Amino acid sequence: MVLDKLGDQLKATLRKITGATFVDEKLINELVKDIQRALLQADVNVQLVFSVTKGIKDRSLNDRPPKGLTMREHVVNIVYEELVKFLGGSQESPVPTAGSRAPRGEKSIIETDRKPLRIMLVGLFGNGKTTTCGKLAKYYKKRGHRVAMVSTDTWRPAAADQLEQLGKQVEVQVFTDKTQKDPTKIFRKFEKELDTFDVVIIDTAGRDALNDELVTELDAINSAVKADERLLVMNADVGQAAQKQAQTFHDIAKVTGVIITKLDGTAKGGGALTACAVTGAPVKFIGVGEKIDDFEEFRPQGFVGRLLGMGDLESLLEKANEAFDAEDAEAMGKRVLSGEFNLVDLYEQMQAMRKMGPLSKVMGMLPGMGQMQLPKEALEGQEQKLQQWKYIMDSMTKDELSHPEETLSPARIERIASGSGQDQTDVRALIKQYKQSKKMVKMFKGMQSEKDMQKLLAKAQRGGMGKKIKGRMKF
Repeated sequence: MVLDKLGDQLKATLRKITGATFVDEKLINELVKDIQRALLQADVNVQLVFSVTKGIKDRSLNDRPPKGLTMREHVVNIVYEELVKFLGGSQESPVPTAGSRAPRGEKSIIETDRKPLRIMLVGLFGNGKTTTCGKLAKYYKKRGHRVAMVSTDTWRPAAADQLEQLGKQVEVQVFTDKTQKDPTKIFRKFEKELDTFDVVIIDTAGRDALNDELVTELDAINSAVKADERLLVMNADVGQAAQKQAQTFHDIAKVTGVIITKLDGTAKGGGALTACAVTGAPVKFIGVGEKIDDFEEFRPQGFVGRLLGMGDLESLLEKANEAFDAEDAEAMGKRVLSGEFNLVDLYEQMQAMRKMGPLSKVMGMLPGMGQMQLPKEALEGQEQKLQQWKYIMDSMTKDELSHPEETLSPARIERIASGSGQDQTDVRALIKQYKQSKKMVKMFKGMQSEKDMQKLLAKAQRGGMGKKIKGRMKF
């Protein structure tokens, strides 16, 4: 996960509160010092650290818990709220989700009257601007929008070629003219054709530093593009220096937001995130890995939730929607409610899970799971097991997948193990997992509504079924 060390330290700090018998001033002071230490180690500016921890301390000592909350829960909630506010709080989001509304209090800029939505990426050399164009294009495309990319970078010789390669990878059309040296003329050449798309992403040239030449070029291309969003792309390694860079671009180039790349694997990410939050140019997207799909909207609420082990259901549901085809999901739902389930269904579920990303990231989005302190080695082992099961099911016949109880004899198990390169014990473990999953599916048989499912879950909780299920989870 992004900023693993910071998240681990913050979760350890909160465990002091949740495990305490009494919450007094001494404990609050310890909490504040621990949070200060964690934020400073994540390269957050000293003044900002003292500002956010002062808010946490003052509220924890002076505010009374709302009705229904214990003092421990109240303090944890204060830490969450102050860190969310610290990272920019709720903000307008440029992320359109096909067929959905923006969260309450927020508005997606895709809902403007004007189409196409024009997004111009700006930034200095070496920050991953062109790669981010491809990631952003894939992000919008997955949400059902017709996307085009335009290369106006006439400074870096390979920029147009790189964007074309990314276009092929994400299956998005790229417009460029490698013979033209004027960025504005490149855009105007294709402007009419670009108007037929929903989202147009413009890649611009960078420099080693923000100088007058770059400012003049950006002003010219922006006048031609009339961009709805001008997003500054910055590498997380810049740390606290992000504030000065973001502020300068914001003042001169009129950027409307920031995309922070390479946020995985750097301790300075905390400095970059918090520095941008105070400039008036909020972080809108983050790059969390090298793969084209390692890119997400920056939601302070969900991000802080993951850091504190509280989960991020909104991002989890978004990933699930991307992983499951709508028609397939509906068909699967009908099968579950009818009590039907076979290895084909289990296979499809496993495939969808793998599309959602590494198991450790998915677990971090589940409320409460981030606090379970599951060893990384255990999660990696579970991912390896899923891969083994995929090999095993790939070695089965259609009849074996559809009717496992009737067909999987000892002789066939031996054949499947040999064909998949796995042990017979692995095949039997898969069969055992399938039978457990089928038992769970049978519980939903005959349900007609969400209320029916809620009643079942409530009954299961009263009967301790949740503990039994948890006991079967082998990580």
